[in-house]
Amino acid sequence: MTINQARILVVDDEPIIRSSLAECLETEGFHPMVAATGEEAVARVEIEPVDVVLCDLQLPGINGIETLDRILSRAPEAMVILMTAYGTVETAVAAFQRGAHDYLLKPVLLDEVLARIRRLLDHREALRENRRLRRVLTRVEQAGSTGRLIGQGNVMRGIRALINKIGPARSTVLILGESGTGKELAARALHELGEKARDPEGNLPGRFLAVNCAAIPGDLLENQLFGHKKGAFTGADRDQHGVFVHAGPGTVFLDEIGELPLATQAKLLRALEEKEVLPVGANEPVRMEARVLAATNKDLQTEVENNRFRSDLYYRLNVVSLRMPSLREHREDIPELAEHLLARHTAQMGKKFEGIARDAMSALREARWKGNVRELDNVLQRAVILGDGPLVGCADLPGDLTGEISDPLAIDDLPEAVRRFEKLHVERILRESIDKREAAKRLGIGLSSLYRRMADLGIMLDQAEAE
Repeated sequence: MTINQARILVVDDEPIIRSSLAECLETEGFHPMVAATGEEAVARVEIEPVDVVLCDLQLPGINGIETLDRILSRAPEAMVILMTAYGTVETAVAAFQRGAHDYLLKPVLLDEVLARIRRLLDHREALRENRRLRRVLTRVEQAGSTGRLIGQGNVMRGIRALINKIGPARSTVLILGESGTGKELAARALHELGEKARDPEGNLPGRFLAVNCAAIPGDLLENQLFGHKKGAFTGADRDQHGVFVHAGPGTVFLDEIGELPLATQAKLLRALEEKEVLPVGANEPVRMEARVLAATNKDLQTEVENNRFRSDLYYRLNVVSLRMPSLREHREDIPELAEHLLARHTAQMGKKFEGIARDAMSALREARWKGNVRELDNVLQRAVILGDGPLVGCADLPGDLTGEISDPLAIDDLPEAVRRFEKLHVERILRESIDKREAAKRLGIGLSSLYRRMADLGIMLDQAEAE
């Protein structure tokens, strides 16, 4: 929104003053609104956003000072200019003490009114830009160690506390969690804490090298991990260290460890146990110093039972496990995460967004987030690209994100959470049952009770099955 698109509310009991000010404001490109009483003005502010209020001090009903108090309690960012034909120093002081932003004596000059409004709007824009820059700088300052793991809720505080305990030990850690939950961020935090413990002065900084085991074919992956000797294969014209040696005393992060081929798993086990690797084509092993962190979104215990993952490697990796929670498990952190991601994208794209509108934030808090923080990041990046600001609104979010929400973890209200859980449970039993009689039996209720519950919960009957 540009300054000239600002919404200006004119509050005056004299029709001529209301209409003349509104006409002047509209001519200048503003969006004027009018109210004849303080009560009407307060009601207007409750249903529509307002940028500036021009309010007469002497009004029928509640006066201008009381109107000022009520408007600012409902719209704290609104800027109020009081107007009066009976100006005194005491009146002006009282107005400013109650939160007025400016003061005009009647009869007002239209040019002066326009100049005062533009000055206030310019001042507000400068304040907003300063707040936006402070948010960006704060996020940058927090980008060290576990500060990257955003969230002040109990779940994320527990994760940071665990990372702070195991990070300095430089032990092998298995990081578990769904895709997009920040497993690599956790690995980097562990690496940085381990580096501080190993070399407090930072004289010999170790590298952090990440390898995605699912993205590299098996033969190339082995070469990347362990290196090769000159002549080991066509094109190997010199010795090449793998990441385990190249990382030095730093950290090797093996992402998607569950995709590692069985043959490579055996070599990795030896590297972990003996702290040495055998490059492709070599006869002698090479010592390694690197700490190894691994991550997966698979259930490795199940993979072991199905002979797709070595049990000895699983136990060697799982010295300490760290499970990163899904975004659904710490929804209380979504506002802070969203503001952080929004600040990052606006800074990168040079666009001005002041924040996220209340209804849009509610939609973000209740969304399913199957892709977790990565999906939230993509949604906000899209909003910055397509939106015009100054706030991210529901119109800037994907349509499927703001559909009907059924997740019982999305809200705090217990009766509604119970209703949502019951609906999900009944729907699952219906899908898994041959017919509704079987579903009712599994649920432990009568058939007629099942139909009543379906109606109460809004579960649609299949017309072909309806009796």
